[in-house]
Amino acid sequence: MGDGPPQLPPWHTLKDADEVAAKARDEILAGAERAIAERGRFTLVLAGGGTPERCYRLLAQANADWSHWHIYFGDERCLPPNHPERNSRMAHLAFTGQVAIPEAQIHPIPAERGNRQGAQAYQNLIRAALPFDMVLLGIGEDGHTASLFPGHSHPPQALVTAVEDAPKPPPQRVSLNYSALRRSRRLIFLITGEGKREAVERWQQGEPIPAACVASEGRLEVFSDLAI
Repeated sequence: MGDGPPQLPPWHTLKDADEVAAKARDEILAGAERAIAERGRFTLVLAGGGTPERCYRLLAQANADWSHWHIYFGDERCLPPNHPERNSRMAHLAFTGQVAIPEAQIHPIPAERGNRQGAQAYQNLIRAALPFDMVLLGIGEDGHTASLFPGHSHPPQALVTAVEDAPKPPPQRVSLNYSALRRSRRLIFLITGEGKREAVERWQQGEPIPAACVASEGRLEVFSDLAI
């Protein structure tokens, strides 16, 4: 696990999943402008899931200085690169393949190599990218985030971890670890749908589910909808 559940982060409740996606889009675009003005680049970690996908489709319609964006991923399934269940494939179809981000600045996790080799390769890349400007995360019905699942332990010093026996298929995955997620200037959870309500209640009651164990050196907050 991480370092134990921190104090409950600022929580912003919006009407529905579409409003959550639109709010996230606005925050990402504003954050990108600030980061590029201050540091000449914007590093963004993408999440999988339906609400992030809504956000990505909105981003694809926006005008931005795409040439200075650098894209990373929070986790990936050990599947072939073009498999429809890959997070990188979803992001490509919804966003990264639709805008002018240079291909060399889009960094999918090489999970097709297997979880251990993929994790090692990605850790070498991630180490040079930290701290991230912005990280997007979701939460599963069991309280997992990225591919950090309840009951699993990971070497605390590892930035990227090889996941075995994930409770949802496929069992092998690669995930950013708590130590990498912490190295962020801003971290936003996007949470929508009635199915997430129980996990959110456990978080708010102080249970150390994986999502609650995520911290950020910068600003961490949650955008959720009225179904939660």
